[in-house]
Amino acid sequence: MEVALNRQGRWHAGLPLADITHLPQLSRGLTGTGPEGNLLYVIWRKMHLFRSCSYQIQLEGQAGGTPRIQGIRWTPLPDNESALLSSHDLKQVSSNKIQKAGRLLAAHLVITCPDLIRDHKHHLRLYRQCCSGKELVNALLGAGLSVQTRSQALGLCQVLMDEGVLAHVRQESYFQDRDAQFFRFVALEPSAEEHDGEELLEALALLSQLGPTALLTTILRKPPGHRTDEELALIFEELLHIKAVAHLSNSVKRELAAVLLFESHTKAGTVLFSQGDKATSWYIIWKGSVNVVTHDKGLVSTLHEGDDFGQLALVNDAPRAATIILREDNCHFLRVDKRDFNRILKDVEANTLRLKEHGKVVLVLEKNSLGGSSSHLPGTPGSSRYTVMAGTPEKILDYLLETMRSDSTLYDPADTFLGDFLLTHNVFMPTPQLCRILLEHFHAEPSDGTEHDKAAYVLSKRQKILWLVNQWVMLYGRLLQAESSTLAFLQNLSECAAQDSRLGPILRDQLHDHRCNRTLENGSSHTLSPKLQVQNAVDWFASQEEPFLNSSYTIRAQDKIAYDIYRPDYSCLTSVLPVNAPVQEVLASLADNQGWSKEWILVKVNSAGDKEVLPMESIGVFTSLGLNERLFAVSLQELHTLAPHPEQLGPTVGSWDSLDFISSKDLSNQLTEHDWNLFKSTHQVELIYSIFGPQKFPSATTANLERFLRRFNELQFWVTTELCLCHDVIKRAQLLRKFIKLAAHLKDQKNLNSFFAVMFGLGHSSISRLSRTWEVRFCCGMEGEPCK
Repeated sequence: MEVALNRQGRWHAGLPLADITHLPQLSRGLTGTGPEGNLLYVIWRKMHLFRSCSYQIQLEGQAGGTPRIQGIRWTPLPDNESALLSSHDLKQVSSNKIQKAGRLLAAHLVITCPDLIRDHKHHLRLYRQCCSGKELVNALLGAGLSVQTRSQALGLCQVLMDEGVLAHVRQESYFQDRDAQFFRFVALEPSAEEHDGEELLEALALLSQLGPTALLTTILRKPPGHRTDEELALIFEELLHIKAVAHLSNSVKRELAAVLLFESHTKAGTVLFSQGDKATSWYIIWKGSVNVVTHDKGLVSTLHEGDDFGQLALVNDAPRAATIILREDNCHFLRVDKRDFNRILKDVEANTLRLKEHGKVVLVLEKNSLGGSSSHLPGTPGSSRYTVMAGTPEKILDYLLETMRSDSTLYDPADTFLGDFLLTHNVFMPTPQLCRILLEHFHAEPSDGTEHDKAAYVLSKRQKILWLVNQWVMLYGRLLQAESSTLAFLQNLSECAAQDSRLGPILRDQLHDHRCNRTLENGSSHTLSPKLQVQNAVDWFASQEEPFLNSSYTIRAQDKIAYDIYRPDYSCLTSVLPVNAPVQEVLASLADNQGWSKEWILVKVNSAGDKEVLPMESIGVFTSLGLNERLFAVSLQELHTLAPHPEQLGPTVGSWDSLDFISSKDLSNQLTEHDWNLFKSTHQVELIYSIFGPQKFPSATTANLERFLRRFNELQFWVTTELCLCHDVIKRAQLLRKFIKLAAHLKDQKNLNSFFAVMFGLGHSSISRLSRTWEVRFCCGMEGEPCK
């Protein structure tokens, strides 16, 4: 019988004519109408774990018997084919794989730690053939299996308990890292195949992937009062990644971490609660999905992982407005009961201050948990204990000017409001709008109060505006010179400040803090009037030390760079264009080349041959290329024959001979110097541009940030490639030793970017499986000492 996967992605099964004549019962089975009686269904039941896409099945035994399938290893099936299996079968397959992985790990521990399993006596009771939780964790940490922390080991052990590989001597369900808690491995029968090193690494990778979730689930199953500070910290870290609570402050998330409960349901179709029921809890979907159904409209919506429901009924103290039905098996929820919900909600409301204008909320403040008495109001001493949660752009700026201290800095760890506002203001308040509003604030005067109070208020506010602008220019520096409105605003502000004799010395002192001692060209600074001093001294940009803008490494938004565009025959067309040139402009620049056509499209191709047609409006496509990607200009007819450039296939010869003459110390120095130049050429605002994308900031560039991130991949795969291209085992072991020493030097130099790149390169699967190289490495040691 032959079974194969055709081009349409469907399985085809058939019997040769000779076989059909000898197997009448099987041939009749192929045409049966019932699924259980269909031979193809029976074959599918045994085929669902095949690794290959094309293979043969040999029929053995008596005619009419079920075919036996041999010699094919386990692998998961793609989603569209796994639908042919029942959910119970899939769950059983997954559980069996985890159990086998657990047995492999347990067998390895028993072999490598012969004294781990023994009799223990505790409180006059004898527990035979077991180990304590602390001993098991220590064994995992010392077994050389890349288990780095106790929390990681705890997660692995909890997975083993959940799958029945490990059991508590008193049948408790939680693993505990204690001397007085004892555990046994269940049905542990190590065999020869379970000692395979590659399978052990695969098993450890699977268990490590499941460990954090298992550990967190165990913590959530505990009563809230029994959770330790470390466990509460783990729950809080998980809440940081859940969409339903993203809008809540960290103080509220910490309160939720202390009261969250875990709830799970195994069967799809289970009704969590019905419309009209009394509201008792708020739910967050941690895993799975649910359907929201009402009596009058039927299915209203489907909620997925990270969504929440049930909150409205608790807030309004009303019955449930809809029925919640599980959409799939094994759904997990995080639950907050009504009592805790109301308490947290009341705490949030008590610590939240909403300012309204004309009936609309314009500013939302929340009191910090680290603050003292709640009697402090915005604008009064101690108001820095309030955090801005939301508001209109104008009101947020008003609040900043009211509460900002005269000595506030961009990097103040105690009060980050100023730095956060200046770094992100372009997201909600573009620079021209900020300049206009600051000038309005500078000229505004209060209508109430005595003349003395008015003058004091105006002076204080103008001083804060000058300090704010000073810090703003210090952050962005010459990047602001690209906008004409900013230059006009700074000139206007300087002239306005020069007209006020009280502001001249203040502005001069602020700028003097950031420049070397200078003597004004028209005389001594002590003999000039305040007005003359400001007019001659105010140069907002002369005082800024900006190595990233002066560096030859820096790519500016207005710079032009060389675009290398390839044709299907691998010929290269080079055009010099702006960094943010759109695809349409890139293609138009090739018009002078032979064979150019208006029908050309720009395609990004990686080394695997995957193609991506770039939209005409895309910008900055050249600087955003991946490590092994190239740009091709092709017609639609040439697209299907397009293949990666030979350079993308990687080198065929390593550089071992050259590296042999360079010490690890010198190599680390060169890498660190290059990384530092790349790092200091990247302005921190590029992170904001990268998050919100070119649609929000079309005139900005993230080329320096993308280049710095790409550097990590370059170094990582350089390490991996050099080791793989060195075919001599002895030389490869020496090269491995050099890279290990290189990582040590990079760590000493605090160059963590290159350090982790080298470590990731050494940890690549193609390197970790070089067992002979590692054996030679361990035998030789590093400088005569064993590797640690």
